[in-house]
Amino acid sequence: MKLSDYAQKLGVCYRTAWNHFKQGLIPGAYQLPTGTVIVPDKDEPKLNQDTVAAVYCRVSSSENKDNLESQCNRVTQYCTARGYRIARTVKETGSGVNDQRKQFLSLIKDSAIDVIVVEHRDRSTRFGFNYVQELLKSCGRRIEVINEADNNKNELMEDLIAIITSFTARYYGQRRSKRKTEKIIQELTDDKD
Repeated sequence: MKLSDYAQKLGVCYRTAWNHFKQGLIPGAYQLPTGTVIVPDKDEPKLNQDTVAAVYCRVSSSENKDNLESQCNRVTQYCTARGYRIARTVKETGSGVNDQRKQFLSLIKDSAIDVIVVEHRDRSTRFGFNYVQELLKSCGRRIEVINEADNNKNELMEDLIAIITSFTARYYGQRRSKRKTEKIIQELTDDKD
């Protein structure tokens, strides 16, 4: 971080932080040829070849297989640019609502992985992202989201249908769930038009 940010973080004026730098009281601080003073941030994770990363890519249905490959390429390029050592690349097809995705669960359990990198938050899970994040943080690991922007509405609709299917199956039983789900989908489609 810049010396001005460091001063603000400590709650001191810039001149005091400058004097501390000149006296050598800020460990690891250095000055660039441009004159900017850089102070290492202890809270910032180390971004180097020692960081073992897993690339995780997911699409909701097999119709989106082309998107899966391009998504994987983008995440891999990001990891390379950050200097991560990619240990695993996982491609999965399934709903973000499904909490039984074996490949994603295997990444969470793999303690050799320092960071799981996903393109969008909902690629990992639609619900409970903060739980996954806190779980990994408690183990000294993390999940890193490249793009925090919202995804398209079609996938949200597919996930809503998956939720309705799941709850309908539990409530009405497996045989009747298909008919009930089809009826709800038809009603949702009619309302959309």
